[in-house]
Amino acid sequence: MKRVILAPSLVFSLVISLVISLVLSLFSTSAFAFNPQAVTAAGPGDHIHGMDLSYWQHPSGSKIDFKKMYSAGIRFVMIKGADAHDVADAQAYKYLKIDRPAAQAARLYTGFYYYAYLPDSTDAAYIIKDATAQAQKVIWRLAAIGGYNFRDLPVSLDLENNCVRSAANGNCAKYMARTNVTLWAKTWLATVAAKTGKKPFLYSYANFLEQNVSRDADLRTYPLWMAHYSLNPASAQPNQKSVGCYAHAWTNANCTANWQMWQYTSCGIAGKYGVPGSRVDLNVFSGTSTQFLKLLRNTWEPEQTDLLPINEATTMNILDQSSSDTNAAVKVTIDVTRPDGSPVVAGTVNWQSADSTQTNGVQSVTRAASGRFVLTITGLSAGSYVGAVNFVDITGTHASNQLPITFAVTQGPTPTPKPTQPSSTKPPKPPVDSCAGQIRI
Repeated sequence: MKRVILAPSLVFSLVISLVISLVLSLFSTSAFAFNPQAVTAAGPGDHIHGMDLSYWQHPSGSKIDFKKMYSAGIRFVMIKGADAHDVADAQAYKYLKIDRPAAQAARLYTGFYYYAYLPDSTDAAYIIKDATAQAQKVIWRLAAIGGYNFRDLPVSLDLENNCVRSAANGNCAKYMARTNVTLWAKTWLATVAAKTGKKPFLYSYANFLEQNVSRDADLRTYPLWMAHYSLNPASAQPNQKSVGCYAHAWTNANCTANWQMWQYTSCGIAGKYGVPGSRVDLNVFSGTSTQFLKLLRNTWEPEQTDLLPINEATTMNILDQSSSDTNAAVKVTIDVTRPDGSPVVAGTVNWQSADSTQTNGVQSVTRAASGRFVLTITGLSAGSYVGAVNFVDITGTHASNQLPITFAVTQGPTPTPKPTQPSSTKPPKPPVDSCAGQIRI
């Protein structure tokens, strides 16, 4: 068999062609397509301009025109991607799956935020357990969309409410103390950071941070996404009061704040940016393109064990139950846990009588914490009741379960009718302009 000897010039040409092909192939991948020059400062004050979105920006299921958004100068969008409550969470996930790929295809950078509800507990161990469970929910959500790619900003913890128990009139009956809010936030942030390799943002208002979160040095190491309206980023800085400034973990010695993103208005002109509706939240980034790109470093690809479980086994435990007479509610407090003893992150409970001739009453459920539910039953007649408390999860994450329960309701005194109040003749109040004083661009 003859040996084929190639001329040196031909060998050189082949090598050059191979190198060029390899380079072109590499630059076609997402890693090398990542172009720092693409992040332009087109917002007020020569800041990188951004936006945050939720289902409110999809009236009647309308789609967002992300190409128009990019043309209008927006370079990043933070999308509501998860929520501690099941219905809002499903709604957020629906639009996260639509908006994230569409925005990235339009050359925008994306992140998503998680709206948190704090647990009704003062026990530090349980607060840590709840924060870890809610962090796990976000890790599962991030895994469900494939992890972080090269156009993803870190996820954000939306922490703006420390009410943990509501009164019958809808007002807050109990707030979580500052030290416990801080413990919960630090646990959530550290859990997500350890798993994903990116430090999450913390989103909140300057006033909330000052009043309800400790000035903790560890918290300051996480990037801050601050909401502060009525100030123009072209000429002002957030965190200022009429006299002085807000004092919190991210406040600097000169009274400014160490913020990375600033939500400066909730009254952006939606249509200008390709968003259905009349108004939208607008944000700016504090630094340069180079500093922005640092937030995009490190991707994370989930393993099989990081994915959301399907019909995972559950354990139920009745912590407390009380009942008295027909004028009072039956209350049952239930814990539902996963196989490792951690709280479930989805689902709810109900009560079902074993006697089909008995009513199941009027039921309401309060989620006191992750996996902890307070079931309230009213409208029951006097008598003995035998039945079961059922745990159900419409998301299919956790398996259904039930526990038998019995209780008795005695006949209470007939309540005295309340006198009928005369109808009000006051004229209706004029509508309030919620955008008064805000930036509208």
